[in-house]
Amino acid sequence: MATSNAGLPQKRRIVTEIPGPKSKALQERRSRAVAKGVGSVLPVYVERADRGIVQDIDGNAFIDFGSGIAVTNVGNANPEVVARASEQLARFTHTCFMVNPYEGYVEVCEALNRISPGTHEKRSILLNSGAEAVENAVKIARNATGRQAVVVFDHAYHGRTNLTMALTAKNMPYKQGFGPFAGEVYRMPMAYPFRWPTGPENCGPEAAAQAIDQITKQIGAENVAAVLIEPIQGEGGFIEPGAGFLPAIVEFCRANGIVFVADEVQTGFARTGDLFACEHEDVVPDLICTAKGIAGGLPLAAVTGRSELMDAVHGGGLGGTYGGNPAACAAALASLETIENDRLTERARAIGATMLSRLRALAERHDVIGDVRGRGAMIAIELVAGNGDRTPNPTVLAEVLKHCHANGLILLSAGTYGNVLRMLPPLVISDELLDEGLSVIEDAFARL
Repeated sequence: MATSNAGLPQKRRIVTEIPGPKSKALQERRSRAVAKGVGSVLPVYVERADRGIVQDIDGNAFIDFGSGIAVTNVGNANPEVVARASEQLARFTHTCFMVNPYEGYVEVCEALNRISPGTHEKRSILLNSGAEAVENAVKIARNATGRQAVVVFDHAYHGRTNLTMALTAKNMPYKQGFGPFAGEVYRMPMAYPFRWPTGPENCGPEAAAQAIDQITKQIGAENVAAVLIEPIQGEGGFIEPGAGFLPAIVEFCRANGIVFVADEVQTGFARTGDLFACEHEDVVPDLICTAKGIAGGLPLAAVTGRSELMDAVHGGGLGGTYGGNPAACAAALASLETIENDRLTERARAIGATMLSRLRALAERHDVIGDVRGRGAMIAIELVAGNGDRTPNPTVLAEVLKHCHANGLILLSAGTYGNVLRMLPPLVISDELLDEGLSVIEDAFARL
């Protein structure tokens, strides 16, 4: 029988070594059953999770600064999500929307059309994963424009399928040995303020001009179906583009009949302090890809966009057996209501203010911290050699992660150079747990 999360103490607690004996035993079973290519950041096996705490099978309780990679924005096993999904499961588990449709799918699409940026008429489709959403956005853009070329950017991550591996920048571990990849994909320089040669103040305009020049000369704007970008790059290292970069790219797309696609898989649903990260600079995408935080932990993704683009695809051209699973749709409706009712965009901004203040003060004490960046509850530290040397420093990252994991804090790494510490706490985490988690990070740097 399932164990309820009611009353799960919101306190960090370490009672064994990490991982504990039960997790080690289960890891042995895993080694004989699960393919080695599936990795885990922290091999402690979860028994329960609630709000800001993840409890393992040995009784250790970890502060969660990962949210399952920005998925459990409304908290793990959120009561409303559980109730709505359970109710739906008792009615029916699957019909396939393409065989027998149901209201939940329509309701989620209506909600996404309402809350996504822009006042234009929109349509949505529901899918299973972020990669699937990105693939469908490319399909839609190519179909609607009659063009083939797709433009992406340095440091981008868009998924692990064949097409999305081509769109993704980083080779290891995502692409190594898995080619050949899909064609007609072109990569442009990213507006990376911390590493821009002439300084962060020049990054946005200069990077946009460079990208536009390369698109025009190397591809031809008339051949480009879509420009695809994460408004804040996730796996690439939480890179927030220099101010003005995104609006300039959008303006170029509008002038040349190019579909601008925002990959908001990691940044969506209040994570950055806006409902969607592209709203920060009033960017209105033609198509927006969402997943992760949409359904409180159940697998669901979507593409939402201008009706004339979405409706250009012939009947039967879009879909999938499990896309818009009824239980996931019910969970999504509960999750979206929770974000609105509990004002989680405001909560994300408050979390960000606390984290940035503490971490920037930490950076003043440790010169291996080259940059502290991010918005809302999506914050990162980039680690460098120090003493003015910005050479990436993955060694220090490994030491910090080891200390934090051993002391009950779930943290993730990121970055093209493997040197970025990323933090994604659930938006319902308490101030007490947030402060305690930051103290664990501070202690990790003090012990370097």
